[in-house]
Amino acid sequence: MTYLTSTLAASALIALSTSLSAETIGPGGESATPSSSVVVSDDQVAAVQAAGYSAALLWHDQSDFVNAVTAGASDEFARLGIEVVAVTSAGFDAAKQRSDIETAMAKSPNIILSLPLDPVTSAAAFEEAKEAGVALSFLSNLPADYQHPDDYAAIVTDDLFQMGKQAADALAAAMGNEGTVGWIYHDAAYYVTNQRDKAFKTTIESDYPNISIVAEQGISDPARAEEIANAMLLKNPDLGGVYVTWAGPAEGVLAALRANGNSSTKIVTLDLSEPIALDMVRGGNVAAIVADEAYELGRAMAASAVLDLLGEDVPPFIVAPALAVTADTVVEGWKKSLNIDAPASLSSN
Repeated sequence: MTYLTSTLAASALIALSTSLSAETIGPGGESATPSSSVVVSDDQVAAVQAAGYSAALLWHDQSDFVNAVTAGASDEFARLGIEVVAVTSAGFDAAKQRSDIETAMAKSPNIILSLPLDPVTSAAAFEEAKEAGVALSFLSNLPADYQHPDDYAAIVTDDLFQMGKQAADALAAAMGNEGTVGWIYHDAAYYVTNQRDKAFKTTIESDYPNISIVAEQGISDPARAEEIANAMLLKNPDLGGVYVTWAGPAEGVLAALRANGNSSTKIVTLDLSEPIALDMVRGGNVAAIVADEAYELGRAMAASAVLDLLGEDVPPFIVAPALAVTADTVVEGWKKSLNIDAPASLSSN
């Protein structure tokens, strides 16, 4: 995902025990419910349409990922006859997000979908909406001290464990199930990246006895990725593969490998990126990218909020599927994840 920042990283602290779980766990230890089970049935559509609900989509930023989430939510709302009265981007500015909420509330939406940028300021920012009975469905993050089901409908995010596991499986396959690996993880307390990173490490250690993680390094600033990779390769010149916590820093790792004339060390990372995918389709260092189904995230957010308005029991923590993308499946995977065609640079190779 493209919403990983230091502000978000400080927003969710998880117990160490959750990092060892073989399944995705919510920020408060909630069990995950697959998004496929969160559905507004055809029998409920007429009641929703008659209610005349409206919705506001108040996002943290603008990107292909956010566009895909918006499309999934908007298509679900269109199916249900719900008017979208506002779509905003806060540009990772918590004050701007609060202003967006205030402006949207003037339009009296029944539903708000959003990714809260900061738990403390977001708790206050969404207070008016919460008190007004607006159905709040949050993407991956949660305002401080908000309780389910009284204060919000659901948190919706990726199947974090599966993203890390699929990355491990893909790297192992690219390495012939043997060799040495470097692990570059997100050095911050944020349950989304923490679980993805730990799932990769756990899977390698438990499922691939002939693969050893011989180098570990945390990263908080993506700009340091090339430097970190160079240091890792200096100490371990024969690395068979490198896991990188998300695509931004993976671009720096790829640059380091190219600068060293290294065409053999394989990379796996998370979240779609055209430069990373282009290396993959050209037969470079990148073996696979694991992505979320962003369009499905949006659909599930919309459905959870509507079900909440209908008085249905909505699970507190909902996850959308993970998707491993390779050179052979990048065109189809791009469409499935982001609901847009893959860049021409990828489809022409």
